[in-house]
Amino acid sequence: MTARAPAGTSDRELRRVALSGLLGTTIEFYDFLVYGTLAALVFNDLFFPSADPAVGTVASLGTFAAGYVARPLGGILFGHFGDRVGRKSMMLLTMGLMGGGSFAIGLLPTYDTLGVAAPVLLVVLRVVQGLAIGGEWGGATLMAAEHAGERPRGRWTALTQMGAPLGTVVSTAVVTALATLPDEQFRTWGWRVPFLLSIALLGLGLYVRLTIAESPLFAAAVQRSETAKAPLFAVLRKPRAVLLGAGVGIAPFAAQTIMTTFLISYAVQHGYTRPQALLGVTLASATALLALPLAAALSDRVGRRPVVAAGAVLSASLAFPVFALIDSGSPGLLIVACVLGHGVAQSTMYGPLAALLTEMFATSVRYTGASLGYQTATLVGAGFSPLVAGALVASYDSSVPVALMLVTAAAITVLALWHIKETSGVQLDTATPPAPLAPAKGATHR
Repeated sequence: MTARAPAGTSDRELRRVALSGLLGTTIEFYDFLVYGTLAALVFNDLFFPSADPAVGTVASLGTFAAGYVARPLGGILFGHFGDRVGRKSMMLLTMGLMGGGSFAIGLLPTYDTLGVAAPVLLVVLRVVQGLAIGGEWGGATLMAAEHAGERPRGRWTALTQMGAPLGTVVSTAVVTALATLPDEQFRTWGWRVPFLLSIALLGLGLYVRLTIAESPLFAAAVQRSETAKAPLFAVLRKPRAVLLGAGVGIAPFAAQTIMTTFLISYAVQHGYTRPQALLGVTLASATALLALPLAAALSDRVGRRPVVAAGAVLSASLAFPVFALIDSGSPGLLIVACVLGHGVAQSTMYGPLAALLTEMFATSVRYTGASLGYQTATLVGAGFSPLVAGALVASYDSSVPVALMLVTAAAITVLALWHIKETSGVQLDTATPPAPLAPAKGATHR
């Protein structure tokens, strides 16, 4: 059975809502990945000087992880008010915090100027970014899904998901251009430019979001007095949905950060130039802009579970070949590795994820439940992956442990999917969850 269309949501309004979600997640990933890229390239020297470059790199990637630690907290905080006050207001607030935090990082003095206060302030701003991004995805995704009604939710929520590769393309393109500067200029002022440019994206995003209407399903729930007084407690009273949702997201996020943030650092340490590594990530993200919506659209036809599972199996199958290609030292094969591992395998898993998590929760707790599941997955799957991968390579002088990380993450995702029923045909405008959690032998398709 398909969901009924929300009253008053025209095609034009739905497109505007989807655009606002795309812009929001583009800004989100632009800001977050600019930080991750520069943490891998220069932050070890600028904010964490050390006689051992490897120690500085681990410390700078640790602040990258700090942002991920804050994301579940942001999901809880903004999810609570998103389920109580409304989706739109939280979308505006999270976008402002995300873009403002990024702009402030661009103005931050380095260790040579402020001493230990510089890395402390960097971590604080990183946590602000993490809190904001923790609430951003849920609001943007729910608005698209709840406005879509009986239209294919996978396709419309995929526009929100496309902000990830689009933000990666924009961020790596900007950093790649600036990385061509002489090293002294890049370390002096060039690294600041990508952060300062985020203010332009922020202005555009806020302008679009101010024009959209509140979620019709949330508005109807308010009229029926069906909002939850304590959404977090309501979700955690039966935590299985959150835990399984987080499990499904482990492999997509592990692949995302290993094949972007970690890969850049790994490639540079193994003889590739910065522009070569950044080019590989950029082309992989461009490929994802095609693969991701195709995977999401396919999930509307055959179900979310089989598409995500296929992507996880593909990611595990490619784990060792991908690093063999990178270890070859060939710039061309580096690009092939990035496109296969990130552009194709990761996108196949990530495309249907927004629709799947949205469909697992009732309207009254959807913002909190979907955000908490998603952001817990980012913390476990992505937050510490570059740090752990870097430590493993430093200890074993081999990429084999990193490939095993990808295989393990894929296995967790497949196991979680096994315990979730198909969600693609559920109604979103019900007062109770669609009970998608009992083990299912087969998918229920539209």
